[in-house]
Amino acid sequence: MLNQNLISTHDINQSETTAQKVAKSAQFNGKKFENLLQVETNPAILPMLKMYMFEKQKPAVPKSAINVTSISKAQLIALQENSADEGMLFFRLGHSTMLILLDGEFWMTDPVFAERASPFSFIGPKRFHQPPIDIEQLPNIKGVILSHNHYDHLDKAAIKQLVDKVEHFYTPLGVGEDLIKWGVKRENVTQLDWWQSVQVKGVTLTATPAQHFSGRALSDKNKTLWSSWAIKGEQGSFFFSGDSGYFDQFKVIGEKLGPFDVSFMETGAYNKMWSEIHMLPSESAQAHLDVNAKYMLPIHNGTFDLSLHTWTDPFEQITQLAKDKGINLLTPDMGQQVSIKTLQENGVSENAWWRE
Repeated sequence: MLNQNLISTHDINQSETTAQKVAKSAQFNGKKFENLLQVETNPAILPMLKMYMFEKQKPAVPKSAINVTSISKAQLIALQENSADEGMLFFRLGHSTMLILLDGEFWMTDPVFAERASPFSFIGPKRFHQPPIDIEQLPNIKGVILSHNHYDHLDKAAIKQLVDKVEHFYTPLGVGEDLIKWGVKRENVTQLDWWQSVQVKGVTLTATPAQHFSGRALSDKNKTLWSSWAIKGEQGSFFFSGDSGYFDQFKVIGEKLGPFDVSFMETGAYNKMWSEIHMLPSESAQAHLDVNAKYMLPIHNGTFDLSLHTWTDPFEQITQLAKDKGINLLTPDMGQQVSIKTLQENGVSENAWWRE
């Protein structure tokens, strides 16, 4: 039974090892982590191969370079210096990587800067576009928030490059152990179970449930936890879905921790065959409504080809769904600055950049 009571890190035994925390988790069965519901995380190989051979839709990747707005370090530092007036703002860097300025500090979700979402540099899904900013140009970052350890969300090379720029890393249980192996100091990593939270000055980070799975090799499936995240600061708040199938916990999250200014909601790499672990666009729209967010920014699209749909299908479907359901949809260019204050003053402008 999932404990849905919020638990502050003040109430967590800090002397416990990660293994001890894992063993106590309601999601851990003694051998691996489990979802709340029995879900299929291994689609049948032969039907899936047949679908990729005969049902793959085109264009799977852009035919020409997509719009990317470059971001400079000077620009980010200037925004940080004026953050008291600017309020919360954010940039989409690609896939599920968001750079957020909240309460005068920069935060980042699932930083992936690699050319391929793969354990290999020569094979695997190749990115459609370069990141709007190089890691070397990033300013100091208060915290990196990780959802799980799949290669399109946890980039080893990026973590190693970010070590000296990031004050602290926040991960689901077990994921932090990889970071420590890669050179992050243990005292700079906080690993949370679902519904556990930590406060950093005026910002509260809560690891919330997701319906997915984990693993970076054949031998480590579900050995680490996966999560979504609820982040609430004095200047604003956001929900970060990570990867998930649709389930009733989105509504629970909205009831317990909402409302949010914006949801960064997974909308891509979907198929009915694996919809229990990756939401269909209609489910992403409902999840956004469930968590009670004012604006929705669809992520997990526009950077890697990870499914059978065209690369533009997530944007087209969610745009129509947003109109039908009255959702304030944000589809900025990669690297485009988005300000909650400006949205409140001027409203949302449609930006169908993928059609250009």
